[in-house]
Amino acid sequence: VQLQAFGGGLVQAGGSLTLSCAASGFTLDDETIGWFREAPGKEREGVSCISSRNGDGTIWYNDFVKGRFRISKDKKKNTAFLQMNSLTPEDTAVYFCATVGFCRDYGSEGFGYWGQGTLVTVSS
Repeated sequence: VQLQAFGGGLVQAGGSLTLSCAASGFTLDDETIGWFREAPGKEREGVSCISSRNGDGTIWYNDFVKGRFRISKDKKKNTAFLQMNSLTPEDTAVYFCATVGFCRDYGSEGFGYWGQGTLVTVSS
């Protein structure tokens, strides 16, 4: 069982990036997926989550990304995505994906498998 996040890089403020979270060894759509980030000197924080196909369809975004980021899944690719638009230097962080227990309207609960993070750097 493995999750791997990739797609990070250096982007100018106002730009866009799409992160991918590729799953192997299990069916990603059977799981609730969360995206998290850890900025230098800060604690890890939740960014977004999306319910499994057997869940209640909840999608959650942290306030600081609402209207700018979009979470999705591609069943055929067994991959989750985080499309990030209108990036600011404050979005600079290592981004992680993970399987989580639940996606609520206030965030995710519980943790399962974590993928290696991918670094996003937004220059001003």
